[in-house]
Amino acid sequence: MRQVTADEGVAAVYDGVGHATFDASLASLRVRGTLALYGYASGPVPPFDLNRLATGGSLSLTRPTLAHFIARDDELARRAADVLGWVADGTLTITVGGRYPLAAAPRAHDDLQSRRTTGKLLLIP
Repeated sequence: MRQVTADEGVAAVYDGVGHATFDASLASLRVRGTLALYGYASGPVPPFDLNRLATGGSLSLTRPTLAHFIARDDELARRAADVLGWVADGTLTITVGGRYPLAAAPRAHDDLQSRRTTGKLLLIP
């Protein structure tokens, strides 16, 4: 991936996969880059030597959890208003990759787990 940035690396990586992508995510960062590890779709990251952050170029690693960012009602309302405003004004585009009748929920889950989808999936009652 670093060839895309002329070997400079990227400023930030948002990784929701975890175990399977952690090393590549860390390796793709530029000096003083930040890895935000927000999920473990492939499993948790095993313990690692924190010195890798220093030798990688003074890297930062964070493990945010949504609950800490919407802990108060006013935070949730403000953040929801921001996101819905961005959707309304076209700043944020939502891609719906599939619509499934509720009765086909198992097929939707199978398609999602098999990586046959892109975007959001909707279950229609």
